Amino acid sequence: MRSLPPTAALALVVLGGVASAAQGAANAELGERVGSPVLGAVVNNAGGSLLVLVGLLVLPSMRTGLAVLRRSRLPWWCYLGGLGGAAIIVIGTYVVPVLGVAVFTIAQVAGGSLGGLAVDRAGLAPVGRLALTPSRVAGALLGTAAVGLAQLGQPLGELAVGLVLLAVLGGLAVAVQSALNGRVAAAGTAAASTAMNFAVSTPAVLAVAALAGGFTVARPDWPPAWYLYTGGLLGVGIVASLLVGVRALGVLRTGLALVAGQLGGGLLLDLLLPGGPGLRWSVLAGAVLTLVASVVAGQQRRPAARTAPASAGTRSVPAARSPEDPAGRQRRDSAYADRPVPPAG
Repeated sequence: MRSLPPTAALALVVLGGVASAAQGAANAELGERVGSPVLGAVVNNAGGSLLVLVGLLVLPSMRTGLAVLRRSRLPWWCYLGGLGGAAIIVIGTYVVPVLGVAVFTIAQVAGGSLGGLAVDRAGLAPVGRLALTPSRVAGALLGTAAVGLAQLGQPLGELAVGLVLLAVLGGLAVAVQSALNGRVAAAGTAAASTAMNFAVSTPAVLAVAALAGGFTVARPDWPPAWYLYTGGLLGVGIVASLLVGVRALGVLRTGLALVAGQLGGGLLLDLLLPGGPGLRWSVLAGAVLTLVASVVAGQQRRPAARTAPASAGTRSVPAARSPEDPAGRQRRDSAYADRPVPPAG
C-alpha cells in the first residue's frame, strides 16, 4: 500500500468525513423509523460486511491480500481495530440521548485527539513514531476548541460525568482503531484490512444489539427509502479513507481531517434536506478551523543550518549518505511534514 501525498490524503479523509455525516444521518433516521436505534448500527455493519463478502468472491486481489496478511504473522491484537468502530457506534447510540449531540461530539473529539497524540507517539500506526511537538499539541487543542465552537446553540442534555468519560473513551477507541487498521493494511493490503475491520466489528455490534434487546422489536416497519440502507457502503468508504490517511498523515491529523469533513457534511445536509436549519455560521467556522488544526498539527520547526566560516584553502566536502538499515534499504527523508521516526525494534 503506497502512501499518497499529504494534501491528497487530507482531501480524501475530508471526503470520508462527509460520508460519515451522511452515514450517521441515515442510520439515525432508520433506527427511529424501525423503533430501535441500535438496529441502524446493525444494518450499517451488516451491509458493510455483505459488500466485503461480495468483494472476496469477485476480486482475486482481495483474496490475495488476505493471503499476504496471513503470511505476515502480525500479533493477534493488531486485528482488533474493528472493535473501536463498534464501540463508538454503540456508545453514541446510548450516550447521545442523555448528553445531547454537542457534549458527546466535543468529548469524542477530545478523546480522539488525545488518543491520536498517544498512538502516534507510541508508533502504533504504520507511519512510525511522531514526536509530541508543540505544533501537534496545538493542533489537537485547536481541533477540540473548533468542534466546541461548531456545537454552539445545540441543546444540552444531562451533564453526567460518567457518560462524558465514556464518550472520551469512545474517541480513544476510534484512534486506536485507525492505527491498528493502518498497521494491518501496511502488512497486507487496504482491502484486506477493511475486510478484517468488518469481520471483527459486525459480530460485536450484533452481540451488543442482542443484549440490549434490539431484536425484540415486534414486526419492525422497514421503510422503503433506499438511501436509509447505504450506511454499509458509506462505512466501507470511510474505513478505506482512514487507512489512506493514517498511512500518510498519522492518526491525529487523520482524525482532525475526518471531523472537519463530518462538520462540513453535516452543514451540507442542513442546507439540502427539506426542513433543515440552513446555514449555521458556527458550524462553518468550526469545520474550517478543524481543517486548519489538521494542517497545524503537521507543521514542524526546522532547525537553522549552522554555517562555519570557511577558512582559506578549505574545500567543501559533500555530506555523506546515510547508512543502510538492517533490511538493506536506503533510508530516505520523509516527504511528509510530520517527518516520522520509524519505531525502534
